[in-house]
Amino acid sequence: MLELDEYKLRINALAAPIEELSVAMDIDGIAKELSELQQASEAEDFWGDLENSQAVLKRISRIKEKIARFEKFTADLDDIKALFELADEAEDADAAAEVGSLLDALEKALADARIETLLSGDYDANNAIMSFQAGAGGTEAQDWAEMLYRMYTHWAERHGFSYKILDFLDGDEAGLKSASILIEGENAYGYLKSEMGVHRLVRISPFDSSGRRHTSFAAVEVMPEITEDIEVEIRPEDLKVDTYRSSGAGGQHVNKTESAIRITHLPTGIVVACQNERSQHQNREVAMRMLKSKLVEIKERENLEKIEDIKGEQKLIEWGSQIRSYVFMPYTLAKDHRTGFENGNIGAVMDGDIDGFINEYLTQMAANGKTGK
Repeated sequence: MLELDEYKLRINALAAPIEELSVAMDIDGIAKELSELQQASEAEDFWGDLENSQAVLKRISRIKEKIARFEKFTADLDDIKALFELADEAEDADAAAEVGSLLDALEKALADARIETLLSGDYDANNAIMSFQAGAGGTEAQDWAEMLYRMYTHWAERHGFSYKILDFLDGDEAGLKSASILIEGENAYGYLKSEMGVHRLVRISPFDSSGRRHTSFAAVEVMPEITEDIEVEIRPEDLKVDTYRSSGAGGQHVNKTESAIRITHLPTGIVVACQNERSQHQNREVAMRMLKSKLVEIKERENLEKIEDIKGEQKLIEWGSQIRSYVFMPYTLAKDHRTGFENGNIGAVMDGDIDGFINEYLTQMAANGKTGK
């Protein structure tokens, strides 16, 4: 069978990328680290420092998962080889078809694992805080901001990540004016950092009775959630804290109580808000984490020596310099202007199929010697 000749070539070609992945994942290095951590966990005084012991156990678990994932690649390849030999000897068309399906799955899994090795930034492993801001254009732009919100929450669900609404301000008639969500999962920030910037929509507006084509803009901001072990010095006198009643036209997203918090960082003009927690105290804690995350993200992206070097929020977004365009009319196409990657299935993209854009960005950043913090 001709397809078996093709499959044999693909099987033989997989040995090299698996070996390269072993080096990229530093399997030998983390196996040694695992042995040392397990030895440390057996010490008599291990539980004396509860915080440290929990961190060690968490690291052990992550290393075991990483090694098990790599070992599955080699085991899957062995299984494919065995099935290939069976299909070849018996000239079994069904077995040959299964070989092809298994090869497709293994090649995709290896490609995904290779992309993960590109996530080498200081905060890539962290959760991500995403913020959405409608641009000028009223209802049309606000609807576009909510479409993006939906796209990224669907992407999170596709990858088994969870998300939590932090702040949500409904649009006047439809959509949203602004919103912030926390996406929780390993490497969430590493993947989503590529999405920060202005996103452009071209379509026939459903809000225009004349059926004219409209161009709308919305901004997406992505920050790593900063964990408590990362120190960020913020002086109390640099903060302006306002409380207000959570509100919104729909009201389904937030708790309508007098507990919402808005914090303004006076030196930079950065504003963060949280209204989804049950108490004012909880909202303030979340808002402060958002502020720290935003300050750290700007510092890293601007290559600044210290937080105090941040001059103002005008550094965050340059309106009009869109990173990606989504065209619904007169043709359908989503195109990234930084990498050139495009996808003509606009429906799939809006349903969260954006891995192609993310992977191409990470690959090109790695090729250019950048981490894309």
